[in-house]
Amino acid sequence: MTRNFWFLAVLFVALITPGARTTSAQAVDARKALEAAAKAMGTTNLKSIQFTAEGFLSKVGEQYDLTTDWPHFDVTEYTRTIDFDAKYMRLDYNQKQGNYPTNGYPPVPENHVTNILSGNFAWDMKGDTPVPFTRLYLDGMPYSDLRQLEMVLTPHGFIKAALAATDATAIRQPIVGPSDFGLSMFGQWVTIVSFHYGKYRVNGTINDKNLVEFTGTWIANPVYGDMPYEMRYTQYKDYNGVMFPGLIHVHQGDPRINTAENYFQVYIKDVQPNVVVNKIPVPEVVRTAKLDPIKVDTQKLADHVWLLGGGPMNSVLVEFKDFVAVVEAPQNEARSLAVMEEVHKLVPGKMIRYVVNTNHHMAYAGGLRTYFSQGTTVVTHQSNRDYYVEILFSPFPRTVDPDRMTIFNPMYMISRRPPPIETVGGTTMIGKYVVSDDERQMQIWHVQDMAYEVGETYLKIPGPSLARGNHSADMLMAYLPKEKILINADLYVPPEPSARPTPPTAGMRTLYLNMKKLELDVAQHVSIVGQRVGSNDEFVKLVGNAQ
Repeated sequence: MTRNFWFLAVLFVALITPGARTTSAQAVDARKALEAAAKAMGTTNLKSIQFTAEGFLSKVGEQYDLTTDWPHFDVTEYTRTIDFDAKYMRLDYNQKQGNYPTNGYPPVPENHVTNILSGNFAWDMKGDTPVPFTRLYLDGMPYSDLRQLEMVLTPHGFIKAALAATDATAIRQPIVGPSDFGLSMFGQWVTIVSFHYGKYRVNGTINDKNLVEFTGTWIANPVYGDMPYEMRYTQYKDYNGVMFPGLIHVHQGDPRINTAENYFQVYIKDVQPNVVVNKIPVPEVVRTAKLDPIKVDTQKLADHVWLLGGGPMNSVLVEFKDFVAVVEAPQNEARSLAVMEEVHKLVPGKMIRYVVNTNHHMAYAGGLRTYFSQGTTVVTHQSNRDYYVEILFSPFPRTVDPDRMTIFNPMYMISRRPPPIETVGGTTMIGKYVVSDDERQMQIWHVQDMAYEVGETYLKIPGPSLARGNHSADMLMAYLPKEKILINADLYVPPEPSARPTPPTAGMRTLYLNMKKLELDVAQHVSIVGQRVGSNDEFVKLVGNAQ
């Protein structure tokens, strides 16, 4: 009995002694963990850093379908320079399409790109000309916020920002099971530090070698809400006493939708600590730049049909006898609220019963939540239904940038069942969705990928490949047979009369072949991007001879 008592007493003391190994998370001193990492990584005396790399970047928000990755393009001479104390960062790289699919768009142009952050100001350079931002990143957050976070999410930037924070906390826990990209796994212990940088919560994982292997935050996005943004750092090497990863792999997206959504990946070629940073002063055009005002310019297309422009993207209003329909809710809630206000001025007393969504790309779907929150029926492709219900239309809070549905949630999952969503189905079927009354009709068609149908696999057809020429697998177009108006997303943008003729794109050719197959009698072409309405004669002249 005495021996058993002493055994239990020793075991109890071991369990409560600080530093004793357990198998669950423990709160730890964040500053001590950060100081140990700063010492191991050579952060303490690091004032600036420059690294060069090569790899790929992506067009976030423009995946072909919900199961594929963001579309990639090659980058070389990727050089990022950071002055931590000055909060100055410059990124230069050369870009080209490489061997990645274009998804029906023109290839990424081969040119040099320069991004700059200086304190609270962000801009790009086009040669020697500064280019300020007048639109939010993905219509959700300021570019200056984005680039400040990107500096904080670097391995050494994270340590410096966390040490400067007043609310840093930390836990220590094992990682159970496998991980990828060489991150900690199978029982290895890590320390996770969390703090606020402005309104953004930033987390970082420090491994058992006191190296930062993972950083992440959440950024405001009209489609995803609080969208994860994470950077993974592996294959560390010593550069004159400063540890730096050999591989940087970055996600920007939502793993509930797609476990890929890779923003960029680069392999490090060289690292230079404490370089002299030649900083560009903030140009006056950047210092005084403001976001483009939200305005709606109305253009009548036909009786009871209006183009609602005035922004980088458009909507189309169609009036029916007892209600109205809007084609496209682009960008974000602010744009949708402005369009709604204009709709009610043009057609007072009629509710917006339908909003047509041409595709799932972020720029086109970002304003749908606002319509949905008031009970407007969303018409979209069937492949988007579950995605929209679970992600875009989710009633759960959006903490970084709350919107109307977050603040004034109407409990639609209780009071409106099923959710008001109608779909156009199939990838090859000729079915359509029709909005109509006894005065007019609007047909919603799926835009098919025509590569197989025209025999591209077997025939040599001039011009760019038609494969994925519809830009997204769920692409829809709206047709008004009475008015002979065809509304498309960005398959065809009528050019200005003074523009030089260019070869037809895969998107233009795909739209043309769909029109022919469906025998649509079109007089006017209206695009969701671009302010000019074009004639069908002009369109056929541009693209018809290429078929």
